[in-house]
Amino acid sequence: MWRSLRAISLFTISMAISLPAAALEIVTTTGMIGDVTRQIVGDRGSVTNIMGEGVDPHLYKPVASDVRRILAADVILYNGLKLEGRMGDLFERAAGRGRFVKPVAEVIDEGYLLEPDGQTGHPDPHVWMDVKAWIAVTTAIRDALCQVDPDGCEIYRINTENYLVQLQRLDKFVRTVITSIPKSQRVLVTAHDAFGYFGRAYDLEVMGIQGISTESEAGLADVNALVNLLVTRRIPAVFIESSVPDKYIRALIEGAEAQGHSVVVGGELFSDAMGKPATWEGTYAGMMDHNASTITKALGGTVPKGGFRSNSSESEIE
Repeated sequence: MWRSLRAISLFTISMAISLPAAALEIVTTTGMIGDVTRQIVGDRGSVTNIMGEGVDPHLYKPVASDVRRILAADVILYNGLKLEGRMGDLFERAAGRGRFVKPVAEVIDEGYLLEPDGQTGHPDPHVWMDVKAWIAVTTAIRDALCQVDPDGCEIYRINTENYLVQLQRLDKFVRTVITSIPKSQRVLVTAHDAFGYFGRAYDLEVMGIQGISTESEAGLADVNALVNLLVTRRIPAVFIESSVPDKYIRALIEGAEAQGHSVVVGGELFSDAMGKPATWEGTYAGMMDHNASTITKALGGTVPKGGFRSNSSESEIE
């Protein structure tokens, strides 16, 4: 399932050096990568994440301060798979200056990646939506830090082992609550196609108005086709995303209402960005807990009181 780490990217620079006197300066792109990196690095490094809440990585253009941070960092970790499509030149510049630059999601084997129709050679980059896939990315981040800082590798391994226990329980929780949704209602309709891995991993049919990138525009035919699906299958709810405008979702609701079928907004989901810093939803586990719980409740399933956060021990997840 997972690729050899030696063949990940032209941008990956090996550094057989020991940690300098100062702690590692690490820059990450998405909040999901930043959160995992903090879990692993502990106090041996500082992590600066350049894309905050509500930021769309497909469209993000680095500002001058981002450029300075990236070119000055010891380590740059980004998703890859063309998620940060407008930052490729900057990553190349950093690699050319001897920085350690790694596209952490590209550890995943090509055979496991999803390729939407008509997108051959352009895999879906939203791999964090499948917790098992994100477990592989977590170990890739650990290995990257060990490569840069061999002296801290034992710490990174211990921290990773502890964090993986939480992720394994999170995967089981998401699977359990989604399974509680009646089979006929397991249809997830969102603004853009960011939930393909989520749907495959947890047995949901997923429909996005836009493609895997928010740069693509939805046409009237796309909207009308989804309206007809909502009406025909009596789907009760659609979902907005924190980092994507809701204009298309509103069009779906209005179109279904015009045909006599009431559809509600089931809630706001986190797709390409997490919640506010220093909140539960501002962590990867909290993001996935929020998404799974919101989807399950809106589509007629059952979520334990308090969600994953209050029911995260092995004995509490049946």
